[in-house]
Amino acid sequence: MIYFDHNATTPIDERVVECMLPYLNTFYGNPSSLYRAGRVARSAIDTAREQVAALVDASTEQIVFTSGGTEANSLALQTAGVNASAVISSIEHPSILEPATKNTALKVFSLLVDQDGLIATESVEALLCEPHSIDFVSVMLANNEHGAIQNIAQLSARNKNRQFVIHTDAIQAAGKIPISFRQLDVDLMSLSSHKIYGPKGCGALVVNKRVNISPQLVGGGQENGWRAGTENVAAIVGFGKAAELAKLELEQRSSHCLALRNTLEKALHTIPGMVIFAENAQRLPNTVQFGIKGLDGEMLLMQLDQKNIAVSSGSACASGGGKASSVLTAMGVNRPLAKSAIRISLGKSNTEQEIAEFIQALKNFSHL
Repeated sequence: MIYFDHNATTPIDERVVECMLPYLNTFYGNPSSLYRAGRVARSAIDTAREQVAALVDASTEQIVFTSGGTEANSLALQTAGVNASAVISSIEHPSILEPATKNTALKVFSLLVDQDGLIATESVEALLCEPHSIDFVSVMLANNEHGAIQNIAQLSARNKNRQFVIHTDAIQAAGKIPISFRQLDVDLMSLSSHKIYGPKGCGALVVNKRVNISPQLVGGGQENGWRAGTENVAAIVGFGKAAELAKLELEQRSSHCLALRNTLEKALHTIPGMVIFAENAQRLPNTVQFGIKGLDGEMLLMQLDQKNIAVSSGSACASGGGKASSVLTAMGVNRPLAKSAIRISLGKSNTEQEIAEFIQALKNFSHL
């Protein structure tokens, strides 16, 4: 199979599996237990916490392990509190947008984006100058569909004396571009293991000391009281190892994917009616989202699947239903073109030969 959907999930690295196995069949102690087997498990979690913190230039005590990126985002949203006002970008992941808009105790203001998927500066200034009090701001570091990277550090710098909490969803950015929690100067950052060749079912929320978060799961003192429940030791160990490898191999992976992306985009530009979304923005090195006028994206996706080529029509958490991408709609893309969207997200094992095969299949199916 030609796998071009790494933004949905990555294949787990064999080196990660090797590190996890002992904690599935040998070191099975509860990390809250005081005897040796428990201490071994606790030590493994501590090591993983150091590895994840190192990936994003944070302190170990700032890492709260969760069941994944969705829980990390939801936990971050909890800090907004009751009867609060939240400013959320219009292109956030559904795991931020849906709970925010469905929370009747939260007043949500939307941040607009331009045609390249970047937050309009005037939109930020207008909302922050409103007479109401803002309690929470959430802007993703890199978009999961078109890959555009937001200038989060600039947003933080503009609001040095802020009274509100700034959260960034860095789930797609981690392991693809350098990230510094300190330099971004945000209060909360969400991460996910399975986007960086780690196991599914594990993520983290990075928490600035000045922020008080309210746990969603209570009844235990795990994760410094921020998340009750016995830790998934094997998954956390795998997340830690994946983070360590992502940091060590960041430049190599990024340059490899960028070279493939350039090859892919050069070939795409030869196809009539082709539009690459957010093309003029700084983007993740592995991500290309495009549309072809007159084609249906989901139909094309299924045709490619028959040729054993896996691509996406957008976010894996919001696929299906025949709806146009809300992200592209927010960027002003017309509905027919938005419905033609296909996302290619490359990984460390993809090759130029696979790019060539994909382009040929695309031309055959679209009769171009």
